[in-house]
Amino acid sequence: MRLAVAAAGTVVLLVPFAVLAAMVVGDVDWLHRIDQDVSVTVHDYAVTRPGLVDFMAAWCLAFDPWVWRLGALALVVWLVRRGARPLAWWVAITMAAGGLLGVVLKLLFERHRPSFLDPVASAVGYSFPSGHALNNALGAAVFVLALLPLVRHRPRARLALLIAGVVIPAVTGAFRVGLGVHYVSDVVGGWIFGLAVVAATTTAFLARRRRRATLAAAMAE
Repeated sequence: MRLAVAAAGTVVLLVPFAVLAAMVVGDVDWLHRIDQDVSVTVHDYAVTRPGLVDFMAAWCLAFDPWVWRLGALALVVWLVRRGARPLAWWVAITMAAGGLLGVVLKLLFERHRPSFLDPVASAVGYSFPSGHALNNALGAAVFVLALLPLVRHRPRARLALLIAGVVIPAVTGAFRVGLGVHYVSDVVGGWIFGLAVVAATTTAFLARRRRRATLAAAMAE
């Protein structure tokens, strides 16, 4: 059942990402209009509120992709010490694959970032998909899936973990738009693709574990 759900989730997530990517490449009018209108509106609001800009910048720095990667490295070490080597491998491979694919996609689509005469923030590289959105969705999902079994008998901790897993990527993505360094479609694309990577690696992980269990059962007969 878990294998089927993970495989279905991969398809369900990759299809809308492919559609969104095609619309970005094709510069579809209504999507372009939404991206521009939201960016201009949010920028006009932020440019007169330096305190808000500083807070958004600090938040995005706290949840930078490299912060997630360092956190994942610490999680890998912790899992290895607990004897959960297969899960540690899954965490490491998922984070590495997501980060690498995000860079490849940026170079593939070469979408330029929003441009303003008086920007409130700046960022280097291309825009689609958002690296912050992708890695926040990726990292949050990895931590939730890895730690959720440990708090299954602690309802409050379980709820807190799930809320953090949703709120942190959502706020980070919104703040990237607020800082004027990404369009809404960049952020949405990053969220979707990050979750798709988690679903894909989970499918591979579960399939491998199933094959090993089947082989072990056959050898025991």
